[in-house]
Amino acid sequence: MNGLPPLSSHATGRISAARLASLLGQWHRGGPRSGGHDLADALATRVRDGRLPPGTRLPSERELAGALGVSRTMIGAALERLRDAGLVASRQGSGSWTAAPPGVRHPGTGLPDGAELIDLTRASPGAADGLLPAFEAAQRALREALHDETYDDLGIMPLRERLAARYTARGLPTAPSEIMITNGAHHGFALALRLLAGPGDRVLVEQPGYPHAFDAVTAARGHLVPVPVDPFAASGWDIDGIAATLRQTSPRLAYLMVDFHNPTGRRMAAEDRERLGAVLAATRTHTVVDESAVELDLGGADGGNGAPDRIGYGDGGGSGDGCRTGGAPPPLAAFAPRWTITVGSPAKTHWGGLRIGWIRASEELIGRLGAIRASLDLGSPLFEQLWLAGLLTDPVPCPGPRRRALRAQRDALAGAVRAECPDWSFRTPEGGVNLWCRLPEPIGSRLAGAARQHGVLLTPGARFGVQDGLERWLRLPFAQPPDRLREAVRRIAAARAGLTGAP
Repeated sequence: MNGLPPLSSHATGRISAARLASLLGQWHRGGPRSGGHDLADALATRVRDGRLPPGTRLPSERELAGALGVSRTMIGAALERLRDAGLVASRQGSGSWTAAPPGVRHPGTGLPDGAELIDLTRASPGAADGLLPAFEAAQRALREALHDETYDDLGIMPLRERLAARYTARGLPTAPSEIMITNGAHHGFALALRLLAGPGDRVLVEQPGYPHAFDAVTAARGHLVPVPVDPFAASGWDIDGIAATLRQTSPRLAYLMVDFHNPTGRRMAAEDRERLGAVLAATRTHTVVDESAVELDLGGADGGNGAPDRIGYGDGGGSGDGCRTGGAPPPLAAFAPRWTITVGSPAKTHWGGLRIGWIRASEELIGRLGAIRASLDLGSPLFEQLWLAGLLTDPVPCPGPRRRALRAQRDALAGAVRAECPDWSFRTPEGGVNLWCRLPEPIGSRLAGAARQHGVLLTPGARFGVQDGLERWLRLPFAQPPDRLREAVRRIAAARAGLTGAP
């Protein structure tokens, strides 16, 4: 067994032997003597593409051997290969769990010396303009705050007031007492999950959806109940289907992203929000609404015709320097204020390194969330709160240069996919940072592995699903400069050609 693993490798959730066997699918490709090698390759692929996140505790060798119908010797040989590759850590008496893959310049890539590795696994833009002036203003404010003898566990009042004012302007009257500052939007979801759902409880989520939300539910030993989001339908969400699922399964909590959904980029229409709000109230379902991308309204695609086709979809319109607010639908919480917990952060609008966020909920729920948070931490860092408060003095929700850059990047990526992979289908998103592409073949995970050999890191569509069936999908974030995105697509097309023979 290996020695003590690094802290980042400690287990954060467990996958059952049956679920892992289903995730592996048809993993055995060769003869009887290649079983251990084939199994190690299949497990390594699912670690690298994110379907077995670092820290996932693996079943015992006996359990996995029984689920796969193979010998424990084969399981042991496969795990030994993964330990040698740094993808699995083990400890006597504690079992084995997945570990973070080695650094991005992995020797498994086919890159020549000095070539650039393009990482498309992260959908987080670089820093926006205006960060440094706000940073300097926060430094000055910090000098004054050093004389305070206490802190507010809900967050500093100026920041909560500015966030409350923004919700009010969007059609959701909000008081500062209905805001709590967190360490990011995902932190807010984790707090709600801890408060409202326990082991064995059902949690409704979208499919495709946000993988880290799935991981959080799994780590809390909850059961995921998926409802579909259709990237091409006139309305991405089937409200009647969601209502039926809520009534049939009675989940304790729901997690939705109705503004520039990750990964499809869809935005729920106002009339659907009103219907869904009524359903949530009628079924008494607490719902976390993740608004991480709500302010990244980029407008429609340039030259779009408003109708889907086999290579793209454009909605037209959208211009100007600031993110649009006129005509945007009200927050979902405006239609079910008692049952909705809204979370947000500046990670997409300003900078992913600014690890701060917020929760907007009823004052009663804020009080309960604050009480349960006290067992985990006692508040968010003061300096980051001062920094964000300074950034939010700008009345424009999303800086104009940020929006213009993202629009250019989106259009460059869409154009590159049309040129290099003309048989891929996608809908040009009106906002967010992702292009969700449908492939003609179910090769998403294999393509992610092949693209790595060409120097591109990808997250296949299967990572965004609760159940199998998303191998025909691929998420491509456009949070990088246009030239790099075009080069990434060129490499991905070359990788695909090697798999399928496509020109």
